[in-house]
Amino acid sequence: MPPAFDPRVALASLRERAPKFTGRRLGGLAASIVLPLIPITGFIVVWHLLTANQVVAWLRFNRMPTPGSVLDKFSARLGSGAYYDDLFASVQRILLGFTLAAIVGIGLGVLIGRSRIARKTLRPFLEIVRPIPAIAIVPLTILLFPSSEQGIVFITFFAAFFPVVVSTIHAMDSLPKVWDEAARTMGASRWTILRRVVLPGAMPGIFSGLSVSMGVAWICVVSAEMISGQFGIGYYTWQAYGLLDYAGVVVGMLSIGALGLITAWVVELTGKRVNRWLPRAQ
Repeated sequence: MPPAFDPRVALASLRERAPKFTGRRLGGLAASIVLPLIPITGFIVVWHLLTANQVVAWLRFNRMPTPGSVLDKFSARLGSGAYYDDLFASVQRILLGFTLAAIVGIGLGVLIGRSRIARKTLRPFLEIVRPIPAIAIVPLTILLFPSSEQGIVFITFFAAFFPVVVSTIHAMDSLPKVWDEAARTMGASRWTILRRVVLPGAMPGIFSGLSVSMGVAWICVVSAEMISGQFGIGYYTWQAYGLLDYAGVVVGMLSIGALGLITAWVVELTGKRVNRWLPRAQ
């Protein structure tokens, strides 16, 4: 016969375990804050020493802006409304292009992964188009689309599409066939197998492609803004270079890096939530 529940014993046990859990969490939080600062601090220190002393050793650091001048420029940009307009324009283009690429890429990847006819019909065409750099189609987008905004979104979509569709196809191919066979043996329909077995099993691989796709999308949207944009952080960076404002160029580069970090973190967090059924996630 199991012993009766004693709330005092349970409370005492919880009090004994609480400091251990708290200490572990605080230690993990401190490590996640301190460890990333080590390479960042080291990079800034080396950057300051090389530029402040105007070192010329094959690489010409005498022409590079110092961290102090970049900080001053960044502070001035934070007080300008145009800076936030550029950030909003780039983020909006990324969200539109990336979302379209995710929807179309996952849908087409699932179709190719589940249908032999679709694989034989569409896969060769995708492999022909996939090596084409997204920047190479900028002249065509200028001719095709009535506005540069639509062209930039299409370039972002084009760049982000292929990592998603290829990762989805590989995720479909890597699923054990026994899962499909077991579900059919239990009487599951094709739609039920797709929704309850195939898609959940393929999601880890799909989100790997989405993470890569987000980085590629940022590279291409910034490049497209430099060539044909009128707003955006890439357009600002290129304009700063044309005006010989090298501190502004670095501000643009750091802004792109920060935005890329935030969006990649959102994709990774979403992937953890979707794939919380994985043993390692638990």
